[in-house]
Amino acid sequence: MNRKLIFLDIDGTLLPPGDMLIPDSTLQALRAARANGHKLFLCTGRNLHMTAPLLEYGCFDGAICSAGGYVLCDGQVLVDLPMEPEQCSGLSAVLEQHGVDYTLESRDDTFAGPKMTARWKFTADAPDKPLNSEAARWRKAMQDGMSLTPLSRYDGQPIYKIVYIAEHLRDLDEAKRLYQDQFVFCESNLDTMDDGMVNGELINRKFDKGTGIRAICRHLGHPKEDTIGFGDSDNDLQMTQAAGISVCMGNGSERLKQLCDRIAPTVYEDGLAREFAALGLTE
Repeated sequence: MNRKLIFLDIDGTLLPPGDMLIPDSTLQALRAARANGHKLFLCTGRNLHMTAPLLEYGCFDGAICSAGGYVLCDGQVLVDLPMEPEQCSGLSAVLEQHGVDYTLESRDDTFAGPKMTARWKFTADAPDKPLNSEAARWRKAMQDGMSLTPLSRYDGQPIYKIVYIAEHLRDLDEAKRLYQDQFVFCESNLDTMDDGMVNGELINRKFDKGTGIRAICRHLGHPKEDTIGFGDSDNDLQMTQAAGISVCMGNGSERLKQLCDRIAPTVYEDGLAREFAALGLTE
């Protein structure tokens, strides 16, 4: 088998949403694939700060962070594309005007107002409430003691992504009217019970997980045919479109399943390790 570049979403793919410890079976599969000469990359919406603990396992050759806004390969920064300060301030203002709670994600921090912090704490205090994978990640992080930096302490650090919660989809209408040509509004119903409340993230149209994959391929001189992308949610659509082989986890969104080449077992059933074996990556 040709050496592959393997790109792995984290929440709902590599790990159950919000977890930070890689299961032993998955860890063994990652190490076996790497020993066979394949190169492994995290491919996530998390910023570098939230991704760094997984890089410390020593299994990964780099990471696509902030949904493609910050890309590392073999210790070298290939992409560093924060949003323009005017975009950040303008988006913040229009979201606040319509009562939409949000966080600002820099490379090394996550800033949030008191209402947003309270929202995520509420999800943490409702452990049995069914949530989408992004909201479940936040719930687990808050349960494990993650703290958000008060928005009042934000003093101009470059921002790569905005995460938001809106009471109603219509609360985002003006933000979309003003900024949809510059940002993708990647959103989901916050839970399975409420069709009005949504959570989502704003991703700069200058990049996505797919552009991150292509940047690493160019840097390493690998064609698309030598890449495999694993994901579980709609924010992985661009990643799977950029990969030669696209894999959706069994717990993934129905939309992603319809577009991917393969469907792996779920993240709760050793799905990644089993799919690595099925693809011949660990032989």
